[in-house]
Amino acid sequence: MIESDTIKLLRECDAGVKMGVASIDDVLDHVKDGNFRRRLTDCKQDHNALDRELQGLLDRYHDEGKDPSPVAKGMSWMKTNMKLGMDSSDEAIASLMTDGCNMGVKSLHKYLNQYKAADESSKNIAKQLIHLEEQLTADMRQYL
Repeated sequence: MIESDTIKLLRECDAGVKMGVASIDDVLDHVKDGNFRRRLTDCKQDHNALDRELQGLLDRYHDEGKDPSPVAKGMSWMKTNMKLGMDSSDEAIASLMTDGCNMGVKSLHKYLNQYKAADESSKNIAKQLIHLEEQLTADMRQYL
């Protein structure tokens, strides 16, 4: 049970990291404010660093991880492009990023509760990812 829950939690974290990086990539070219762009770039680097740690844990369990669901990724891409097509302001981008982070935090808490038997290292990865998402949400407030 511990190994099963651990792998499942790591897979969900893997999908979450990939979704976060893809979301940042989707908006980065539209950001006008240099500090805002740097914050998103830093957050992307933090996600990539966490992903390297995550991949090490997945490798230990001989698991390939998980990509975000094509439906979720497609819906995110569509929402982003529709919203940016109507309003590509930094405020609109901050709103999109805040919504995405909030959904990620909600999902990660759900998975932490669902996979209670996961080992501490996988729980810590999930908590670190939650912290990154919450921090980005807080940083976005000044652009809303």
